[in-house]
Amino acid sequence: MDLANKILKRKARVAIIGIGYVGLPLCVEIARAGYRTTGIDINSKKVNAVRRGRSFIDDVPTRDVAAVVDDGMLEATTDYRVCRNCDIIIICVPTPFTPTKDPDISYIKESGRSVARYLKPGQLIILRSTTYPETTEKILQPILEQNKLKAGKDFCLSFVPERIDPGNKKFTTRTTPIVVGGVTKSCTRLTELFFSQFVDKVFPVSSPRVAEMSKLLENIFRSVNIALVNELAKMCERMGNIDIWEVIEAASTKPFGFMPFYPGPGIGGHCILVDPYYLSWKAREYDFHSNFIELAAETNESMPYLVTDRLLEVLGTNGIPCSRARLLVLGAAFKKDVGDIRNSPAIKVMKIFMNKVRRIDYHDPYVAELEIGNKKLKSVPLTRAALRRADCVLILTDHTCFDYRMIFKESTLILDARHAIRRRGASKLYTLGYQRVKRLPTAG
Repeated sequence: MDLANKILKRKARVAIIGIGYVGLPLCVEIARAGYRTTGIDINSKKVNAVRRGRSFIDDVPTRDVAAVVDDGMLEATTDYRVCRNCDIIIICVPTPFTPTKDPDISYIKESGRSVARYLKPGQLIILRSTTYPETTEKILQPILEQNKLKAGKDFCLSFVPERIDPGNKKFTTRTTPIVVGGVTKSCTRLTELFFSQFVDKVFPVSSPRVAEMSKLLENIFRSVNIALVNELAKMCERMGNIDIWEVIEAASTKPFGFMPFYPGPGIGGHCILVDPYYLSWKAREYDFHSNFIELAAETNESMPYLVTDRLLEVLGTNGIPCSRARLLVLGAAFKKDVGDIRNSPAIKVMKIFMNKVRRIDYHDPYVAELEIGNKKLKSVPLTRAALRRADCVLILTDHTCFDYRMIFKESTLILDARHAIRRRGASKLYTLGYQRVKRLPTAG
């Protein structure tokens, strides 16, 4: 039976390498669709959790993992040898960058070498990790072809970028359209056939390079627009008495040609922070310098420092020495309503102030504990007493569940970096992108 028929008859066996934020939701969705699936990860804690039917990702309920594990459709292991018995292998490993902002695709290379050891004719290999254009064809493909099997002839190879949006209940693995690019047309068709069994809409493109670039475009689009509004926020503060939040609200009334983006303490997660540097690094290979893209990334990465400057200003204006200040940070995750702390700007702000103030506490219902430097912090209860004890409350992640009415009422000072409290003119409330200025009376 060829692989296309196995896919249609739900006889194909699937291995997913990397069962983190991208891999675990995919494991569950593919297993639900009726394919026997094995998750592979070097992290034994993740593997053991899946074996017990437990989730470690906010967006994947434990009951969903338990259901497919109990049905015998999902297994987990640290052993790559299971690849020899699988028809489809999907690589979902991390792609961070180095301290010098160069891509680190070592996990892709290592996974490729492990797959190559067990590669056999007729298999479909899919790369799903975010990376720069040409990674699939110039990095992964040669690794897989070391055993004389040829991509597009003996086995199929494709790139299918992930589009995970943590906390998004509307667009899930099934309902988010995906892009598919194979090294040959037959690779694309087979990959499209497979994903169409459990994803509502699949969009094929001409090559892995196009699919890789489309993923970077999606996230760099957001990076550039967030940087633009962050720059405007700084300008509004400098000019005084122009509230960037009111400006955005007004501009958003235009029914065409405008999409609102919002300033904040910085960007976090994986893709939006990392992708601009992946593309700019690759561009230099072609003697092309993406200054515009790099500048946007630098602007966004500077925002935690803007927050710290603003906080020092707020404390100073209110006669509170920084060294004696007690801070309460609300929100540690990189975005609201999730527990994902990867590259969180809130943690960067806390790290900057950790040894500069008398005490920092934080509250986040999704993040029970943190380690910043060599210090371990636990989330404190959000109570009236905790708010009153703080010299200043910093809202760095605007979780929906926060009682903002109580926060406003009980806090002495608030620096709201997310515009979560919609009150203009309150003397104890400070925001990014708005600086109250006392104007001198006009003569005459």
